[in-house]
Amino acid sequence: MKLFVFALLATASLHAADSIDTFIEEQRPSLIQLYEHLHANPELSFHEEKTSARMAQEIRAAGFEVTEKVGGFGVVAVLKNGPGKTVLVRTDLDGLPVREIGSVPYVSKTTTKDDAGNDVSVMHACGHDMHMTCWVGAARALAASKDQWKGTLVFIAQPAEERGMGALAMIEDGLFQRFPRPDVCLALHCDAGLPVGTFGVTSGPATASTDTVDILVKGVGGHGAMPNTTKDPIVLASQIVVALQTIDSRELHPVEPVVVTVGKFNGGTKHNIIPDKVELGLTVRTTSPETRNQVLESIKRICRGLGIAAGLPENLLPEIKLTGPGTPSLFNDPALTARVSQVWAEAFGKASIIERKTSMAGEDFSRYTMTSDKIPVFLAWLGTVAPEKVEKAKTTGEILPSLHSPFYRPEAAPSITVGVKAMALAVMSELKR
Repeated sequence: MKLFVFALLATASLHAADSIDTFIEEQRPSLIQLYEHLHANPELSFHEEKTSARMAQEIRAAGFEVTEKVGGFGVVAVLKNGPGKTVLVRTDLDGLPVREIGSVPYVSKTTTKDDAGNDVSVMHACGHDMHMTCWVGAARALAASKDQWKGTLVFIAQPAEERGMGALAMIEDGLFQRFPRPDVCLALHCDAGLPVGTFGVTSGPATASTDTVDILVKGVGGHGAMPNTTKDPIVLASQIVVALQTIDSRELHPVEPVVVTVGKFNGGTKHNIIPDKVELGLTVRTTSPETRNQVLESIKRICRGLGIAAGLPENLLPEIKLTGPGTPSLFNDPALTARVSQVWAEAFGKASIIERKTSMAGEDFSRYTMTSDKIPVFLAWLGTVAPEKVEKAKTTGEILPSLHSPFYRPEAAPSITVGVKAMALAVMSELKR
């Protein structure tokens, strides 16, 4: 697809008398084209080669100094405009192994092989295409309005958010040492339940920490008609699945947010054969380090205890393995959250700000605040659903497509308009402080 070069660069700046709304209106056709291109051409985590190159090309055209391949396919773009604060704005790059269902002309038909060699479809089912488009639009708007702010912009395009590893990869590759260190970090994330023109805002704990746990339940296999000669791992695994739910219901404070979900239960090959192993796969979501440690220790205790109760010897007790570094809980800085929310309330109306409860989803944007000086961060949820669809769902009880659904697609034009304006205003406000 032909690249829309930032047409207004040659004519310099967006002056104070000009309207940011007019500027975005002029940019919207090229931004919509960019969005549709990104939506139709998603790439999996740590494979975002073409997406990364496109983001680098777009933001370089806006006048930023660009460094590619930071932490994999990460992009870091810097624009300096005199003395002042430094504001970091993040977008994510990766899609998901989901087959899109829809009839729009830009529906994703992309297929590829995943890291395990499996053939999979790929879709931007979490709105990262919208995040990238708003990121580019905000960068253009800010570059065109340099007479209205002073300071430094650090716009980063991060790989592998869906695997919770991209932020860490960029940080370990020297994000805060090689480039200007930010005073604050900002990001937008699509919300599949909020109407366009609104923002979901959470002050303090905003998303959960996420851990992936693999459990190998071992046993002694044999004939299905003679279970007395076996140690049945399917029965033991079933007991473990049920018992794990008592961690939240019986071990923790009733209002403590915790999720322990068993998303994988693999075992057996034939109806009349008792296997010698079962594989369980868990996702664990918590919002505090103390609760996280308690839940993970409880999983180990329950698995071991039930294995002993089943009569297994020490060498056949369940094996529990924590895979990957996990994603820490995101903590939105209360002061930063309040400042940006006020800016948006003034621009879009007080009704646009919707208090949102802590989400049990994970978001590795959390890692950008995990520094010795705790850089303040704020991630807000961008409404992307047509208001009439939201109202209809409330009236009829219809369930709207969620993030990660094959049916999820933001309302492109209005979501882009609101997202670009919101981020540009937030950055300008921070740089003028």
